[in-house]
Amino acid sequence: MAPPPNSDNDAGLVARERQGDNAQPLTISEISALLKRTVEDRFGFVRLRGELSGVKRAASGHFYCALKDEGAVIDGVMWKGNAARLNFRAEDGLEVIATGKLTTYPGRSKYQIVIDSLELAGEGALLALLEKTRARLAAEGLFAPERKRALPFLPRTIGVVTSPTGAVIRDILHRLADRFPTHVIVWPVLVQGQGAAEQVAAAVRGFSAIQAGGPIPRPDLVIVARGGGSIEDLWSFNEEAVVRAIAECTIPTISAVGHETDTTLADYAADRRAPTPTAAAEMAVPVRADLAFTLTDLAARQRRAVYRPLELGRERLEARARLLPRPENLLQPQAQRLDDLAERLRRALGDRSAKGRERLAGVAARLSPSLLSRASAEAQRRLERARLAPALVERPLRQGADRLAALTRVMSQLHPEKPLERGYAIVRGAAGQALTTRAEAAGEARLLVQFRDGTLAALPADGAPPPAPTPSPAPARKRPASRPPAQDDLFG
Repeated sequence: MAPPPNSDNDAGLVARERQGDNAQPLTISEISALLKRTVEDRFGFVRLRGELSGVKRAASGHFYCALKDEGAVIDGVMWKGNAARLNFRAEDGLEVIATGKLTTYPGRSKYQIVIDSLELAGEGALLALLEKTRARLAAEGLFAPERKRALPFLPRTIGVVTSPTGAVIRDILHRLADRFPTHVIVWPVLVQGQGAAEQVAAAVRGFSAIQAGGPIPRPDLVIVARGGGSIEDLWSFNEEAVVRAIAECTIPTISAVGHETDTTLADYAADRRAPTPTAAAEMAVPVRADLAFTLTDLAARQRRAVYRPLELGRERLEARARLLPRPENLLQPQAQRLDDLAERLRRALGDRSAKGRERLAGVAARLSPSLLSRASAEAQRRLERARLAPALVERPLRQGADRLAALTRVMSQLHPEKPLERGYAIVRGAAGQALTTRAEAAGEARLLVQFRDGTLAALPADGAPPPAPTPSPAPARKRPASRPPAQDDLFG
């Protein structure tokens, strides 16, 4: 007996439509589309809490990840527009809350969540992300103490990165005016919310890029400041972009974010952390009154240092002067000796005068006219016996005259113009110097030839005739030295 048409054992090689069956077979794409519509209609808005895993960003800008808990995993995707608005850097292990809708991916027969927004699941997750970022940047050396630079003692220009409408900038300007008025350049930025981190990083880099000597003065110090708030409010200053901009800034930087108990990664990257914005202004400049007092004190110390050696020298001089004897005491022995010598001189002069008078009286007693006459007559007789003969005087004079005449004859023969009388001539240059060689004559532009009766101009080579000679007076002949007159006989 044949089985009924609808029996389960009715199976053949070719699919047939069964009697009373209205279920048409669906294609895979059709069932996938039905499932996609069903899931999206039922789960069009969901919020899922889980741990991020397999985080990656595609070259297109889309963000892919997986959300998991202890017992299940669901894939997630965030399209490029929403991924660009993330306020934190998503990393594996972070606990987050994802808001979006469920859908299916027919290519892999999987369902996934299309994430519209991603938030950290509570403050604990935020602190965990902060600690991970801090450890990663610290490993790169951005927070190393040796990178910290000293702040300038007295900056001429201070750049402030903060909100232009908040109380922070007013507190900083007021504190600077009280301590030391300084030129301040404010770079207005958002300090929280979407885009705040990018603006703060751009402001820090902008200050660092200002060239010295340009139209805008380059700051000597940069202050990054913000008022207090929750960790979410201060999160912009924990962003990696801000931290790197502060670490790469070529100008010393002070981080003054939040109150004293608030700490951000910008504080680690800056050269100095201020507990408050007001404290940052106090760190930036000294107190002008204190500087003036210090200068006055240093000037007083300088004067004391200059006068102290003088005072010490005066004291030592007075002490040594007290040890010196009085001038009158030094002169008393010499004055006494002078009086003694004066008395001895007076007595010695008296004795000498007395002895002189005695000698004069003795000599005068021996003088008489007869003795003087006899001595004079004896001297006259000795003089007459010693009279000189004239020949003794004339002979030396005659010999000297002969030698003088011989020298006169030799001088007349050796005179340089004497050969002119025998037909010779003297060749002279234009300056009148005597020329003795042919080379000297060739080097002159004009020659003067001196003859016995005058001078003739000549040229050393062929050329124009020389100008008429200028007669020169004949040199005066030296007269022989006249013989001195004979000396009279001294003895008649």
